[in-house]
This record gives sequence, structure tokens and C-alpha cells, in this order.
Amino acid sequence: MSSYLQETKRTLALAGPIIVGQVSQMLMSVTDSLMIGHVGKVPLAASAFAGSIWGLFFIVGVGLTIPVTVMVSQAHGKNDAAAVTRWMRHGLVLGLAAGVFGAGLMLALGLQLHRFGQPAEVLALINPYYALIAISLVPTLAFQVKRQFAESLDHPVAPMLIMLGGVLLNVGLNWVFIYGHLGMPALGLTGAGVATLISRVAGVVAILVWIGREAGLRCYWPRQWMHGYTAERFARLLKLGVPIAFSLLFEAGAFGAAAVMMGWLGATQLAAHQIAISCAAFTFMFPLGLSMAVSMRVGRAVGEGRTAALRPIGFGAQAMSGLVMAGFAVLFALAGELLAAAFVTEREVIVLAARLLVIAAVFQLADGGQVVAAAALRGLEDVKVPTAITAFAYWGLALPLAYGLGVAGGRGATGIWTGLAVGLIVAALALNARFARRTRLLPNT
Repeated sequence: MSSYLQETKRTLALAGPIIVGQVSQMLMSVTDSLMIGHVGKVPLAASAFAGSIWGLFFIVGVGLTIPVTVMVSQAHGKNDAAAVTRWMRHGLVLGLAAGVFGAGLMLALGLQLHRFGQPAEVLALINPYYALIAISLVPTLAFQVKRQFAESLDHPVAPMLIMLGGVLLNVGLNWVFIYGHLGMPALGLTGAGVATLISRVAGVVAILVWIGREAGLRCYWPRQWMHGYTAERFARLLKLGVPIAFSLLFEAGAFGAAAVMMGWLGATQLAAHQIAISCAAFTFMFPLGLSMAVSMRVGRAVGEGRTAALRPIGFGAQAMSGLVMAGFAVLFALAGELLAAAFVTEREVIVLAARLLVIAAVFQLADGGQVVAAAALRGLEDVKVPTAITAFAYWGLALPLAYGLGVAGGRGATGIWTGLAVGLIVAALALNARFARRTRLLPNT
């Protein structure tokens, strides 16, 4: 018990700033929804649809860059500064490539949005907001790599502050461009896209300047950027990153497909879904930030050869995640209508969003449990079996149930969310069982 408490305290010390950073990153999406929602439910529905597509490309890029955390943490645990620098350089190139390629694909897909069966009024409004957030994928993934690099070296505070600054900048720019202040025209939804792109570019510039000046990180700054890359290191990053990307894509894709199904039901259902998913995604940032710290600490422990610390790190974080998510579950169940009313004024949207938040209250615990377990397994470089687990849980189980209950079964939005909840519960149970088995088989050193 003493080792569990000690490791949990260490995880929380690292996780605290990361969680605040994750929450601030999510606040950008939440504040966008709040400010767009005051323009009307159709702009809100359009932002939900565009955001669900952007989220798929973003999550694939994040999956490809997560191995930077694992590799840097292990190299740091071995006191290999040269390896830390090499992994950071390779990771940044991979992140930029993923951003450019993903943005290009997203822009190409933008020509085919009419094939998704969304309401005509939503499709009429979605551009150029869609194009602007597509381009923002490039600075977003570059920031992600630099942030992971710094956090893996126990420097999580500055990235947190930069992300908080990005939120404030985004809110101010939204006020200017959405509503038309300081002499600017009121651009509505398009204004939100302009604000998002500017904020994300500013964030990556800020973190690059900070890393170049920070004494504890400057020693890892490469002396040259154009040479010294190896196919072997890119291959190792991709060997881990591709399964992770698919694993994250299976989950994000399930929620993206749910948004598409909501659009089949109507703009009211899609707007309610956006409100509920914004709230659920906001609370998810807490276990997600915790899981990022777990992945770093597990990777560091592997590099140091401290296998006896792995179970205390993983299961101690699970206990903390359970406590936090139980509190949010109570909030969603008791104050769903109050939360929804902060986004829109249309009564039918508020009532439906509140019903969805009751379901979100149920799967909050499972959502936290699955993300912490998956991150702990990544720290062990165990990615293939977890990917298969998520494929079954979300695409083999959650989506068929969501369609069967919500669309074919006539239960509407609540049926779709019930299917998603079942998939999350199955994923949480299976991934935690996998981590328990893997750590039980390791030598206790």
C-alpha cells in the first residue's frame, strides 16, 4: 500500500499541469461551442459536424506522435541525452508530415460532404469554417510533439500556461470575428475558424521559443535539423504509432459516426449531441491528462528497470480516475439541463442534451478506466492487442448497438449514446485485464 501511495503522489505531481493543459485545450472547443451556439443551432450543428471530421484526423496524428512520449521517457530513464534529442527531432518531422497530409485529405474530403446525409442548412453554412480548421491541423500536431517532449522531461508547467494563453486568445478573437467588434465584420461561424487557426499557430510559435530558451531543455535542442535522420527510428515510431493511431481512431471514429447518425435524425439531435459531447469531452480531459502522465512514468520505470513500480503506477492512477469521474457523473445526472442551457436557448435542444448527459454520467467511469489502462500499456510498448480490443469494443459492439437502438430501433439520440456506453464499458474491462496480466508476468525488480 505504501508503494501505491508513493507512486500515485508522483503521478499526480506530473499529471496536475498536464490535466490543466488538457482542460485548457478542451476549453477552446467548449468556448467555441458556447459562442457559436449564441449565433444559432444551425451554426452549432455545422461546427459539430466539421469538428467531428477534424477530430478523426487529429486523433490519428496524435496516435502517430504518442511514441515520442514513450521513447523520450525511456531514453530519459537511461540518462541518454543524445537519444532524447534524436527522438524529438524524428517525432517533430513525423508530426509535421502527419499534419500536412491530414490537412490535405481533410480539404479533399470537404468536396464530398454532401455524401454524409447531413441537413441541407448545415452543409450550406459549413465552409469556410471547415477549411480553416483543416489547415489548423498542422500547427496543432507540431505543438503536440513539442508539448509531449517537454512533459516527458518533467517540464509540464510551461506547456500548460501556453495552452491556457491559447484559450484566452481564442475567446478574444472569437469575440472580434464571430460577433464583429473592433471594426471587424460579424463573420459568425467563419469567424470561429479564423480565431482557431490564429490561436493554434500562436501556440506552436510560443512553445518553440520557450524550449529554445529553457535551461533544462536547451541541452536537448538539436544543433542541426537537416541531417541525421534514420529510417530505423522512423520505423520504430511508426511500429508503435500506427497501432496507437488505429486504436484511437476506433474510439474517435465511433463518436464521429455517432455524430453522423445524429445528423440523420435532424439538426436538433446533432446540436444536442454537440452539447453533450462537449461536456463529456471536457471531463474526459482529467483522466486523459492522468493517462499521459501514466504513460510517461511507466516508460520511465521501464527505462530505469523498476518493474515493481508498474502496477502501483497503473492501478493507483485508476483509483484517482475513478474518484474524479464519479464526481462528474453526479454533476451530469443532477445538473444536465443547467449545463445544456449555457449553450443554447432552444428548449428542445436543452431537454435532449440533458437526457444524453444522464447516459454520459453512466459511462464516465468506464471512459476514464479505459484511457488510463491503454496509456499504461503504451508505456510497456504493448499496442497490438489493445488495438484489437478497441476495434471490437467500438466497431464490433458500440456502433452496431448505436445504430440498432437509435436509428433502426427508433430510440433516437439516447439509443445511439447507449450503444456508445456499452462499448466503453467493454473496452475498460478488457484493457485493465490486459495490463494486470502483462505486469503480473514481468520480473519484480
